[in-house]
Amino acid sequence: MHGPAFENGWVRVRRGKIVALGGGGRADSGGTAVIDAGDAIVIPGLVNAHTHLEFSDTPAPLDATGGLPGWIGRVVALRRSRAADEGHADRRCSAIRAGLAESAAAGVTAIGEIATSASANAYAASGPRIRVFREALGLSPTAGREALRSCLRDISRLAARSVAVGLSPHAPYSVAAPLGAAVIAEAIRRQVPVAMHIAESLAEEQLVASGGGPFHDLLEGFGAWNAASPPPLLPAAEWISRLARASRGIVVHGTHLGRDPVALARLARHRDRLCVTVCPRTTLALSGTLPPVPSFRDSGIRVAIGTDSRASNPDLSILAECRTLVDAGVVTPAEALGMATRHGAWALGFERCSGMLAPGRPADLVILQPATGHRDPHDAVLDPATRVLATLRAGKVIAGSLDH
Repeated sequence: MHGPAFENGWVRVRRGKIVALGGGGRADSGGTAVIDAGDAIVIPGLVNAHTHLEFSDTPAPLDATGGLPGWIGRVVALRRSRAADEGHADRRCSAIRAGLAESAAAGVTAIGEIATSASANAYAASGPRIRVFREALGLSPTAGREALRSCLRDISRLAARSVAVGLSPHAPYSVAAPLGAAVIAEAIRRQVPVAMHIAESLAEEQLVASGGGPFHDLLEGFGAWNAASPPPLLPAAEWISRLARASRGIVVHGTHLGRDPVALARLARHRDRLCVTVCPRTTLALSGTLPPVPSFRDSGIRVAIGTDSRASNPDLSILAECRTLVDAGVVTPAEALGMATRHGAWALGFERCSGMLAPGRPADLVILQPATGHRDPHDAVLDPATRVLATLRAGKVIAGSLDH
């Protein structure tokens, strides 16, 4: 994804790193083992820049009736029902591991995970690279203080186990200004990335502007809204400016940023440290529209791609997300694969180890068996009939097999 495709290409890997690559025929093996993948396509490992792995055991997406507020109500009900079950922590770890395995089988070698609680035991070192963004939610001062303490405790434990971490003030409708400011300040102090769901729903805009609408009703039903002392909420533009104070930040979804020229302009102004991650199938299900990728692209903003979760998506396939945008004419196949590789790696702060095949970089790559009849390899990669043969992280197979 850094240059044109190689015909009859080869990649030489030594001690988990790419030491050379080229095209035009087989290179001298130097006495090392040679694996001939036959009629195959080799691409950089895919990057899922935004997902919630705790729902990876959900058999089907939750009902999207009522849009995002209605869906969130069902997510909260699901979490509460699971929390009431004995052994829910073990179940959550199992779901995360299942999501990591499914992701690797789909060609993913790096993941941006949003976690409402975090156990380092759930994230196996042998799977895809992962950055865990610990999420904070709270609208009252008391809830905010507890959320911050919990976040910092979890990311310290994760970092002690060599898990890459980040912080995530959840969304403008669920995070009061003081909590969001404190989370971002900690991200700056610890020099870790931040991620925030922004402009995901018109109901978000309504709540922030007037304190009313579907989110007000939802939060009041949860007992999280104090009518006598409403929480201080900030609009999308203000949150974008605050996220830009961190070294790296992700605006997740951004579905309705096209309606907010001030917010979009601020995002473009800070594109050296902020990007957008879109989840096309989830956005389509919950908002009835696709993300405004052309607006982001025309503003020079990097766009990565994610799957959100199996609570809103039938699977964790990044290639299926890419196909959704390509089939709608929103991007070209080459643009989609750039979003799923180098832009995703940049979003997670993994640009030195993921998203590109180049000498000196870890051998994070995917070997695909292409469908026939394609002249352009980008088209072949996105064909639903194309299969993932093997996924490698640092030269080691984490899904599939090289024995064919």
